[in-house]
Amino acid sequence: MKIDWLRGCGTALITPFNNDGSIDDDCFKRLVTRQIKNGVQILIPCGTTGEAVTMSEEEKIHVVRMTIEAAHKLGAKVIAGTGSSNTAATIDFTRKARELGADAALAVAPYYNKPTQEGLFAHFAEIAKSVKKFPLMLYNVPGRTCSNISAETTLRLAEEFENIVATKEASGNFSQIMEIIAKRPKNFKVFSGDDATTLPLISVGADGLISVCSNEIPNETSKMVAKALDGAWTSARKLHYKILPLMEANFTEASPAPCKFVMKEMGLLEENLRLPLVPVTEPTREKLKEILKELR
Repeated sequence: MKIDWLRGCGTALITPFNNDGSIDDDCFKRLVTRQIKNGVQILIPCGTTGEAVTMSEEEKIHVVRMTIEAAHKLGAKVIAGTGSSNTAATIDFTRKARELGADAALAVAPYYNKPTQEGLFAHFAEIAKSVKKFPLMLYNVPGRTCSNISAETTLRLAEEFENIVATKEASGNFSQIMEIIAKRPKNFKVFSGDDATTLPLISVGADGLISVCSNEIPNETSKMVAKALDGAWTSARKLHYKILPLMEANFTEASPAPCKFVMKEMGLLEENLRLPLVPVTEPTREKLKEILKELR
């Protein structure tokens, strides 16, 4: 399945909360519009950065719907985060995302239950079969799931299911990611799931980035990715090193807490997280303030 728009910089969207813990709809819509006006053309709600694991299904449907309504008006695409540790629940939510009008779905590897490679294959195979012709992106983030989707399993899924069109690779395992890039079938896309490693991954054939940092600085992040994909390496490197401190600092403490603090400092939202996440510590605040000052 060929998906021409699946290239470049996508943002794993922050979910802003009010002081009472409810979703701040108006703020969310402003953030989506800000993304698109600053060069981001792919939006990913209800992922790790969006604190989706703390949200009810009703809330996730609401966030996906808001994203689609705001993004499609401005010509952007939406990849809904639909993954969970429960295959049946993932299938159900993926179908709902398709019905809402999402352009694709992002399904994370099951966490906590630690399936074997055969279990991972069966999980994603069932999802793919349940939504034929609807594009799916795998999401490999073993640091959070304790379950790595191997290169062999990724390639097997890509070969057997035409609607498994991409993977978001946040394993940090360059050998594994390069094997996927080298052996992937035609039209299968590989996205970096780690801001800081995006430039080197694009240099070996990756197709883009699903970013945390672009929540804060969408213009600079999307330009860095675009320059790299165009082969303008001098310009891309300059942007990479300019924003690298923020990319790395976003993970000083549990993400998205650092990112939300920075966005609060920028006047974009209230620094509200849902437990068990808590605001960043004072040393991290000072570090982030210094980085933000340098960027300005």
